Amino acid sequence: MEFLHRAQPVVKPPARIGVLAGAFNPPTVAHMALAEAALTHVDEVVFVLPAAFPHKPYEGAAFDQRVAMLRAAIAGQPAFSIATSHGGLFRDIARELRDVYGRDGKLSFLCGRDAAERIISWDYAGETSLEEMLREFDLLVAERRGELEPPLHLRHAIERLYLPANFDFVSSTEVRGRIARKELWEHLVPEGARALAAAIYR
Repeated sequence: MEFLHRAQPVVKPPARIGVLAGAFNPPTVAHMALAEAALTHVDEVVFVLPAAFPHKPYEGAAFDQRVAMLRAAIAGQPAFSIATSHGGLFRDIARELRDVYGRDGKLSFLCGRDAAERIISWDYAGETSLEEMLREFDLLVAERRGELEPPLHLRHAIERLYLPANFDFVSSTEVRGRIARKELWEHLVPEGARALAAAIYR
């Protein structure tokens, strides 16, 4: 785990760390809303951009461009960090974060309902089971096109995260599509990152 920007959280060391892992191609207002909402539960949020993705290649913005957009998006928020991980799966990221924060800090991965359902339904055959992973970290899940109904045996490790507005249809894919179609897109990207996004994707 390599940190590209370090937070200055009120609690040091942070007792609970929120982890927002993603491609950030580009970062959106939904990413920021998720991270900001998590600050009612955690002391610090780490935006994690993997050096390589497990199930897809790097396309669109280059790694350095995504980091630049993230830096611009989080400017002025002292509780946000940016890091890059060697692994791209939650379990890999959690293990790398443990090397930084030790065993005492609680790790909570932030995600929407759709991503949480993919995590829960994933075939972990031959790998560490989801139940074992949820002993290493828990999930803070925001409603996205519906509310998550986790299985009973996983509910202890899954907490609902309330967002102040509906971000169901905000996505990086939507931003890129709108830019390509010459439609309005600026309202979907954090203000600080808009100029960079315009230069990168046009």
